[in-house]
Amino acid sequence: MYVLFTVAMFAVSLIALVDIVSRDDSQVRGLPKLVWVLLVVFVPLLGSALWFIVGHDWSAARAAGSFGGRSSENVSFGDPRRSERVGFGGSRRASSWSSQPAAPRQKTTEEQLADLDREIEFHEQQARLRALEVEVEKRKRLE
Repeated sequence: MYVLFTVAMFAVSLIALVDIVSRDDSQVRGLPKLVWVLLVVFVPLLGSALWFIVGHDWSAARAAGSFGGRSSENVSFGDPRRSERVGFGGSRRASSWSSQPAAPRQKTTEEQLADLDREIEFHEQQARLRALEVEVEKRKRLE
């Protein structure tokens, strides 16, 4: 009986640890992930129970519709998109089989700054146009 209890406690602790590590920081409640991991490692039974009762954000998994709250698309075991979704591989061959479009490329800092400069210039032009419109309205009233 002692061996069965030990194996069950180890399994629950292992499941809790895998769940904690695989969760995004936004899906962890109460304490930081590192503290949850330490709690489960040093106090396995209580830490695991507290994780599943208090720390695990059950609403995030239900809203996303899948394990870990990652994607609502169900992908079968043999489908090449599975390796992309889980984060393995990333090979050209797997990505060419995917019917989903590739994620947008991250902009460099210079590109982001250029976008901000264009946005600032646009807003300055809009402010100048509003000032000119106000001036035109004043002149119309004076005539």
